[in-house]
Amino acid sequence: MMRIDAHQHCWQLAARAGSWPPPSLAAIYRDFAPADLAPLLAEHGVDGTVLVQSMPLESDTDWMLALAEKTAFIRAVVGWTDLLAQDAPERIARLAAQPLLKGLRPMLQDLDDDAWIGDARLAPALDAMVEHGLRFDALVLPRHLPALLQMARAYPVLPIVIDHAAKPPILDAAFGNWREDMAQLAALPNVHCKMSGLVTEAKPQWRVEDLRPYVSHVLAVFGPQRVIWGSDWPVVDLAGGYSAWLAASETLLAHLPEAQRERIFGLNAVRFYGLE
Repeated sequence: MMRIDAHQHCWQLAARAGSWPPPSLAAIYRDFAPADLAPLLAEHGVDGTVLVQSMPLESDTDWMLALAEKTAFIRAVVGWTDLLAQDAPERIARLAAQPLLKGLRPMLQDLDDDAWIGDARLAPALDAMVEHGLRFDALVLPRHLPALLQMARAYPVLPIVIDHAAKPPILDAAFGNWREDMAQLAALPNVHCKMSGLVTEAKPQWRVEDLRPYVSHVLAVFGPQRVIWGSDWPVVDLAGGYSAWLAASETLLAHLPEAQRERIFGLNAVRFYGLE
């Protein structure tokens, strides 16, 4: 089975200028480089990864692209640029000229305006993403889903993936509007969902059964053909680590036929991101 980890990060604390993570998160308050991840990939037979931005800076995107150029297992980069900048189309064209740049991710969860993604002024940037064949990673919380739905309907040819299943309220064993909002987004064929980042939304001593209702709903509405597995490494180290999350994922998907599991653990990422 081909395995692609469709969501991992690398960072250097010295370049983050006090940004997240804070020192209180001791497990991830240090530099993380490809050499730190490589043993885990080898242990679990993961063939490649998608490196995702964690800073709203083009300089961080350039650093990730340089890292990917010299790291064989990094198959793609999801970067950042200011989508509201006057020259956003030109910025996007510059980034898209890099073969490993496959997508962009505005950090919607950190913005004050929950409806930001519905701003009409984003049209030139989103049009440029479509023109250059880029994908849109949506880093959202449940409250952002109605605005994301509006955008996804307006851009039916823009491939969109919802990171971390929109971080549902697993800690509270609740659903709120998340279940229906995700179903509405899943009705759009251009929208996909990452099965990632769930354990950090659960209680510290989480169990697989805590996650099952949320994974089951994602599978029910998106189907195995539009669910993409990712580790969210190294953030996953806050909630048990890479191996524990992968083992939980295998348990949660064990009822599916092998062909469907192969899609979720790898082939869907290859198709969505256009990986070599």
